[in-house]
Amino acid sequence: MTDPSMTPTDVKQTRRSNSALTRGTWVLVADGEKALLMENVGDAGIPLLEVRRERHGDNPPTHAQGADRPGRRSDGPGAQRSAMEETDWHRLEKERFAAGLAEMLYRLAHAGRFERLILVAPPRILGSLRKETHKEVAARIVAEVALDLTHHPVDEIAARVAAATTPEGPPD
Repeated sequence: MTDPSMTPTDVKQTRRSNSALTRGTWVLVADGEKALLMENVGDAGIPLLEVRRERHGDNPPTHAQGADRPGRRSDGPGAQRSAMEETDWHRLEKERFAAGLAEMLYRLAHAGRFERLILVAPPRILGSLRKETHKEVAARIVAEVALDLTHHPVDEIAARVAAATTPEGPPD
């Protein structure tokens, strides 16, 4: 008589995720005024993001930032004068915020806090981050996602980032 515990059972096929959001990967979600730095403590198949840092920028309304009218300049020897372009104070503050985030990422990377990083931000903020990112941080970036997810719940951010960083096609 055979031992029932020794009989083979059907093995369920499991699928590995090809997402860049593997265990230990850090995710920076930013929009120019708010940033969340999170670490995936789950795995690529079932990501679980834990917030490590949160930053908020101070970007008051335009009337509180720039009270003067745009300047004017002379067009040459005549009396003709042209208006100068008005300063976009919000855009400048968002670029300053992105530069501060890039500096924070450099300090963390230099201290060995993370090996892999995914950047999630609207396209303009991604561009500002790219411009300010140190090469030590750039070498650790495994994916960029051009989405604004700062006001979404963390579990939804994890799902959307995992989906956005999974290449098309069947898993290996």
